[in-house]
Amino acid sequence: MSFPGQIGIIGGGSWATALAKIVLSTQPRLHWCMRTSKHVKDFIRLGHNPGYLTSVPFDTNRITFFTESDVNDFARSCDTIIIAVPSPYAKGYLKRIRNSVLKPKTVINAIKGMIPDEVMLVSEYLHQVKELPKEHIGVVSGPCHAEEIAKDRLSYLTVGCFDIARAKGMSQALTNDYVHCAISRDVVGIEYAAVLKNIYATAAGICNGLNYGDNFQSVLISNAVAEMTNFVNMVHLVQRDATESVYLGDLLVTAYSSYSRNRTFGNMIGRGYSVKAAQMEMNMVAEGYFGAKCIHEINRHYGAIMPICQTVYEILYEGKRPDEAIAQLSKQFK
Repeated sequence: MSFPGQIGIIGGGSWATALAKIVLSTQPRLHWCMRTSKHVKDFIRLGHNPGYLTSVPFDTNRITFFTESDVNDFARSCDTIIIAVPSPYAKGYLKRIRNSVLKPKTVINAIKGMIPDEVMLVSEYLHQVKELPKEHIGVVSGPCHAEEIAKDRLSYLTVGCFDIARAKGMSQALTNDYVHCAISRDVVGIEYAAVLKNIYATAAGICNGLNYGDNFQSVLISNAVAEMTNFVNMVHLVQRDATESVYLGDLLVTAYSSYSRNRTFGNMIGRGYSVKAAQMEMNMVAEGYFGAKCIHEINRHYGAIMPICQTVYEILYEGKRPDEAIAQLSKQFK
């Protein structure tokens, strides 16, 4: 068998759907695990995901569907598993999969977040709790909105794996006419950058909701780039170019795009919504909310200077007024 072999995706949201579309553009079949049998039945009946990216048609004859209740059967059927669920749900799926079933597989993290209640990167959880060998663990990230994949718009991804040969194989499975896919060994750095960019996008949204203009936004993101680079180098120092698309590009698109749910979430907070009200109205997970707390907890150990992340944390978790918090933050910029 040549890598990646049989590919499976866990998740039924927009990002999982976009990844499924990409995989099926290069692979003959896909195994797909969704939450409920109703979701699966509606998908098969309609020929598209009933809740996300509904404009994307699928040949369901090329898909073997599973639900959360039979996730072990799903895992057995796959050689490579892509996890693409919101971070608060990842642990629930992974706990259901027996370690002995998961251990021979390659698992690719497509979650741009951490395991919240464990305050762990997904790669750390897979290695320490699920006992996966490091060479079986990878990540896929980059400036790639699901909504643009649905429209075949040119996009860029990066696959990071501790085993570079697996990164190459997975990259080939995710490369088509409208997706370019690079490779990397920097699994940890890519994961942290993906968490951080959602926090900075939340900050950008808050500032937009407070009617700060483009001039300020550019300074905010310039400082965010420096803050992100400093933190990632502190926690995982390897040779990397922070201007590559998987770091800087993903930050920029998430901070500025109208598709960004983290920017949308922040914008609502800046306009006066409470955290709970914004979450309820969006009816989608904004990873920046969970990421802000995780990074705050991790940075207790490292002590990196992170005024933007700290400001977002204080607004979301300590009830600090957004206008006062951003005004105070702005005095620290140059």
